[in-house]
Amino acid sequence: MRNTTLCYIHNDRGQTLLLHRVKKENDLNRDKWIGVGGGFEDKESPEDCLLREVREETGLTLTCYRYRGIVTFVSDEWETEYMHLFTADGFTGELTRCDEGDLEWVDDDKVAALPTWEGDRVFLDLLAQDEPFFSLKLVYVGDILQSATLNGKTL
Repeated sequence: MRNTTLCYIHNDRGQTLLLHRVKKENDLNRDKWIGVGGGFEDKESPEDCLLREVREETGLTLTCYRYRGIVTFVSDEWETEYMHLFTADGFTGELTRCDEGDLEWVDDDKVAALPTWEGDRVFLDLLAQDEPFFSLKLVYVGDILQSATLNGKTL
């Protein structure tokens, strides 16, 4: 099992910071647009990991963020992953280059049209609807979403 964080950072211009994953070889997320985040290091809490990963990948220091839910990814090809999902709307610093892909501020109304995982669309909709803290289980066979379960109920 793997623990990771993922964060969608919003600015005051109606935009979300996304990472277009185009730089790493053999990247599970190759060519997809996702938030920023990564894997836990020893002794880190979800918040510790979030703050470190955002700083490492973007150069930004989060000053206002919210823990939104946990997403369990189950796959026939990859180990099970528990992703701790956050949003943020307060930060300091300037964007830096990211060696995992290209960072870009994307207008909020254009995010849904970008290439991403089918399951990501499920939790992005939940975030947009300001769903209270949730547990979402996404089951994949290959890169095809087989099922989605929100708070124990099949979607």
